[in-house]
Amino acid sequence: MTKNGLTYAEAGVDIDAGNLMVEKIKPAVRSTRRPGADGEIGGFGGLFDLKAAGFSDPVLVAANDGVGTKLKIAIDAGKHDTIGIDLVAMCVNDLVVQGAEPLFFLDYFATGKLDPDQGAAIVGGIAEGCRQAGCALIGGEIAEMPGMYHGNDYDLAGFAVGAAERGQLLPTDDMVEGDMLLGLASSGVHSNGFSLVRRVVEMSGLKWSHAAPFAEEQTLAEALLEPTRIYVKPLLHAIRGTHGIKALAHITGGGFPENIPRVLPKDFSAELDLDAIDVPPVFTWLAKTGGINASEMMRTFNCGVGMVLAVASGQAAQVAAVLQEAGETVTQIGRIVPRREAGVIYRGTIAL
Repeated sequence: MTKNGLTYAEAGVDIDAGNLMVEKIKPAVRSTRRPGADGEIGGFGGLFDLKAAGFSDPVLVAANDGVGTKLKIAIDAGKHDTIGIDLVAMCVNDLVVQGAEPLFFLDYFATGKLDPDQGAAIVGGIAEGCRQAGCALIGGEIAEMPGMYHGNDYDLAGFAVGAAERGQLLPTDDMVEGDMLLGLASSGVHSNGFSLVRRVVEMSGLKWSHAAPFAEEQTLAEALLEPTRIYVKPLLHAIRGTHGIKALAHITGGGFPENIPRVLPKDFSAELDLDAIDVPPVFTWLAKTGGINASEMMRTFNCGVGMVLAVASGQAAQVAAVLQEAGETVTQIGRIVPRREAGVIYRGTIAL
């Protein structure tokens, strides 16, 4: 006789575990409340009230991203509490470069076997990233898909929406020769280039639990999982308070040569003073251990500069002071010049 009564749980999907995770994450989600969103989840869609958020004639700006293979380090090291910050950062930093205030965020979490405690740690990091960015976590999706993911693997995707008043988007159309380029320090590798990072770690013979050669007070996993810096609040303060910022470039995959030209008019190039860049030890270790040359480092990693600002020369000091007061490390790293053979021109040598 054929057995009847097969359940979804026997097929590998535990609805009860999903419900338990939702209950576990509700306090973290509520902590992201802001004007326009009540911080509750459970409906079929998340709601946001633009009028309550204080906008009168807004243009919406949307971005989505993931964390990439940095996830593999979190999975292998069993450390899941900060990877959600990276997820938010990669989206909201792309919103603020267009002058937009991040308003709300949604996440997609997919795994082969749902562990409610692991999932709650991940969403706790997402909520922390939302608090840092000032946006509300208004919804998401938990997908348990046995057979799609191997072992403890999982994946994350994030979706963010922001707004700016019409006429206040970046970049502006008044960039001129001599405008200054300011760099904001990164917190480390951020969330790009981790396929290369993991290859270098493999070459080094180190384990994730070993002391990091470039930060011996941390394990290698802890050091490399340092979350991506979220620049939103300081930059919005500087944009609104100085009106001197003409363009912003988030230095992600593609590094300096790919990301800076995206915000420049076709008639201009960015001239970078590489001697001015303070390169954190993690990049020196990666370059030396992997035998990676300078040009490859600069087109793969941020090399210590997570955000580049194009600023009116007469207001560079004011913008820098506002950002420094907000806790950012600011360095003058170059200037805008007439277009030459490339979108980014280098002077000096980067200290790897």
